[in-house]
Amino acid sequence: MYSLAVSDHFMIAHSFRGEVFGPAQQLHGATYNVEIDFRRPTLDQHGLVCDIGLALQVLREVLGEFNYKNLDELPQFKGRNTTTELLAGEIFARVKARVAEGAVGPGTAGELASLRVVLRESPVAWASFEGALR
Repeated sequence: MYSLAVSDHFMIAHSFRGEVFGPAQQLHGATYNVEIDFRRPTLDQHGLVCDIGLALQVLREVLGEFNYKNLDELPQFKGRNTTTELLAGEIFARVKARVAEGAVGPGTAGELASLRVVLRESPVAWASFEGALR
């Protein structure tokens, strides 16, 4: 399986519900580093997985929906703990939708097999979400 990865970062504020989160129940900030890995079994006629510039643009657009926002105030997260795991899944779903629209290059929507999103909350802790695109 061939893969192409792009990365970026975003900053948010949020809080958690539940004693398991200890002091993170209070409003706090986080800077996440994000890596997205696009995968397909064969390369296209140009020797590419997908257009790297478009892949980075898609990632930046998706992260822009969260960047510098208090996630507790966004309607889609109302009453939910915006854990690193949950956010990895949210980013996956949004990138997947854009891939289906052809946002990472013509003809790639039907050729990309899977996508992996890695969300790093620190140098020693991260979560990911991986799934099929077809």
